[in-house]
Amino acid sequence: MAEADGGEEALLWEKARRHLVRYGHEFQPAIIARAEGAFMTTTDGRRLLDFASGQMSAILGHSHPEITQVIRQQAGELVHLYSQLLSRPVIDLAEALARIAPDGLERVLLLSTGGESNEAALRMAKTATGGYEVLALSRSWHGVTQGAASATYNSSRAGFGPAAPGSFVLPAPTPYRPEFLKGDTYDWEAELDYGFALYDRQSSGSPAALIVESILSSGGVIVPPAGYLKAAAERARRRGMKVIVDEAQTGLGRTGRLFDCSYDGVMPDFVTLSKTLGAGLALSAVITTPAIEERCFERGFHFYTTHASDPLPAAVGLKVIEIILRDRLAERALEAGARLRAGFETLMQRFEAVGDVRGRGLLMGVELVESRHTRAPAPQLAGCVMRRCLELGLSTSVVRGGWGVFRIAPPITISDQEIDLGLSIFEQALGDCLAGRA
Repeated sequence: MAEADGGEEALLWEKARRHLVRYGHEFQPAIIARAEGAFMTTTDGRRLLDFASGQMSAILGHSHPEITQVIRQQAGELVHLYSQLLSRPVIDLAEALARIAPDGLERVLLLSTGGESNEAALRMAKTATGGYEVLALSRSWHGVTQGAASATYNSSRAGFGPAAPGSFVLPAPTPYRPEFLKGDTYDWEAELDYGFALYDRQSSGSPAALIVESILSSGGVIVPPAGYLKAAAERARRRGMKVIVDEAQTGLGRTGRLFDCSYDGVMPDFVTLSKTLGAGLALSAVITTPAIEERCFERGFHFYTTHASDPLPAAVGLKVIEIILRDRLAERALEAGARLRAGFETLMQRFEAVGDVRGRGLLMGVELVESRHTRAPAPQLAGCVMRRCLELGLSTSVVRGGWGVFRIAPPITISDQEIDLGLSIFEQALGDCLAGRA
């Protein structure tokens, strides 16, 4: 695609303002013409290093040649089918997912988006248990459809009427700003017990599911303390709940393992994948046990969507798994993540405004604060840094919620040189904003 001149660029923005619905914040001041690897190119010819993997999805970078080839080949053979008709790519991807999933998870439902996969998992949990009550963490993000949105507490609750009946919240773990203390130590077990005790008092006796992210990405890139997820799962199961782990952003190697929940030894009843599974294409999955799937089928579970089990995205997902395993990209994510973390920790030593650096592998949170003593969030500073980064050639993501947290999630194929470039741009942007030059 040819670059646009000034007049064409202005016309594109005029059309965008006239015709596009704004579905969140204002659009960023860049229109992307093409992308390759870790870089995007705008219509006015600027190159942007992508530290967000698109919408956290382009895990192999943009326009990966093998993915592009699969799309071209599959598009010429078979793209879409009636939902009850199967194809080889769908069957092969289901087998591949069952082979790498946590022990016992062998049945797969292929869908389009993360919200859709969480919606399906919640419906299956309700069908299997006969209950309807769902617990989720207070900084969760699971989607915007009714069931998933009712289990999302980080955003998108105001203005749409009541949530689904049976929606309950647990206090999210907050290691950087702990609410429960035993001396100077974060007492997350007491916090968990408190949250479940509140649920017990409100429950009508119809438990169905606990749904959690292994890292609360949209909630501020919060890594729960070691043992937290396993303890939460145990408490949920004692109450008759199924355990759903949402690995939309953590799955398939980004944090150094194929499934991030394995760090905590959690054995979920469901894992949901999206984003990384399609490497930028719309593809998601629910993976569960044969026993749960059989019970749901017996009880009449249905979840018809137009693009369930579509062949083209399934073929892409199969290639994504092949590349990640073949090229040992989970290990690469750990190595690259260590370099990225070291760079941000160096910035933390230089700048008082960098309050915390956290995460795992190539999913990292960098929190900006007004003061390290008070740990007061600095969302205005984060907004300035984000805008300045874009001007200097770096695309970043600041999570919603007013905390001033950057979510850093570049492709796991990123090179050391590209990591260093991103760090240098971030440093300049932060310095410019603190000095009032931006």
